[in-house]
Amino acid sequence: MAKQICTLLFLCLLGRLAIAQELQARVTINASAINNTVDKKIFTTLQNQLNDFLNGHKWSGDSYKANEKVACSFLLELKSIVEPNVYSASLIIQAARPIYGSSYQSPLLNYQDQDITFKYIEYQPIEFNDNHVQGTDPMIGNLSAIFAYYAYTILGLDYDSFSPKGGDPFFQKALNIINNAPESSNIKGWKLFDGLRNRYWTNENLVNNKYNIIHDVLYSYYRNGLDSLSTNDTKARKNLLQTLIKLQAFNQENSGTAIVQLFMQSKSIELIGIAKNLPFDDKARALDIFTTLDISGAQKYKDALK
Repeated sequence: MAKQICTLLFLCLLGRLAIAQELQARVTINASAINNTVDKKIFTTLQNQLNDFLNGHKWSGDSYKANEKVACSFLLELKSIVEPNVYSASLIIQAARPIYGSSYQSPLLNYQDQDITFKYIEYQPIEFNDNHVQGTDPMIGNLSAIFAYYAYTILGLDYDSFSPKGGDPFFQKALNIINNAPESSNIKGWKLFDGLRNRYWTNENLVNNKYNIIHDVLYSYYRNGLDSLSTNDTKARKNLLQTLIKLQAFNQENSGTAIVQLFMQSKSIELIGIAKNLPFDDKARALDIFTTLDISGAQKYKDALK
């Protein structure tokens, strides 16, 4: 009997390995702003549950090897207690993609979401269902909905970087969350009128067919640019410059889009590193592109590329 149980456990383990999840996520919670009336152990429990949620949930129908998982991190900064067991917070989301022929990880996403409000009681389950996004309590459901939204967005960006518009199924899943998002007076970030840079507008830009060139830019930036640096550095940098020229043209016709701002925010340091090794004329062209796409950071590019 004991042998049969061991065999069963072994088969279960093999099954788990065969459908390894997609994310290699690390969640960190900073609760230093929360007063001592709350037992801080609660937030350690929440942190562990969120890590299990992201890394244990199956976000796609694809099988991933351990080295194929998308590396990402989430820093949940708790700001205040809105009411008993309800917290206001911000969330910094970062994700990266390995570049062919190198140990370098290129940023896919680097974004701060300021509109996080959720309810949490220690050990409450962190659950998510695509067909019932809000759950039984919108303030509880908002926490898992936000993390699921960013999981799908990260995977969409990763898939886009490997095949033209390959991330669309994930962006559509994120859209489903937006369309069925939890609703409460304290919940923000899911609606078009909640601001110009929020979950709604980021996703809108990614699913709007009018902006399809964004997906071409993402694909070309990685596959024809970064992934080719190890085999033909000069050509790869030229390809990157041409890709950014396309992005600049898009921005001239569609100024102020959330997705362009997100792209530049995520990649400013990387772009400077790429441009530094361009010929003089191409470097000047790159500087013009960067300062056009990221007006608020213009001086940063000028100082780095002078």
